Amino acid sequence: MISTRGRYALRLMVDLAKQERDCYTPLKDISERQGISEKYMEIIIKELVKHKLIQGLRGKGGGYQLLRNTADYSVGEILEAVGEQLAPVSCLLPEAEHCSRENICPTIGMWKKFNKLSHDFFYGITLAELAEE
Repeated sequence: MISTRGRYALRLMVDLAKQERDCYTPLKDISERQGISEKYMEIIIKELVKHKLIQGLRGKGGGYQLLRNTADYSVGEILEAVGEQLAPVSCLLPEAEHCSRENICPTIGMWKKFNKLSHDFFYGITLAELAEE
């Protein structure tokens, strides 16, 4: 299940995608348009900056802007940047230790197929597509 943090990160990124490319958008403006507290948005923004999805500028005329074209961002990339785990089971997480039962697990094939479907789904949708809707 995608958490509030993931959903808000997508809303924030779509909001930035709808702004002028060369301008910085103040966090206050995004917060007001999205109906999300600035305090919570700050937490999300830190992760997006850390993962080099957006950049910020302090001071007068400052705010945040995208670093790439909207078509170059995937929903999966954004969700994972704020800590969302797209894997359906813990043994398929990137940091998971090798499971000693993998060779005898009757359900691992199903989980791997589902994991591929969800990964391909989220990585197949771009920020540009969300911003158009």
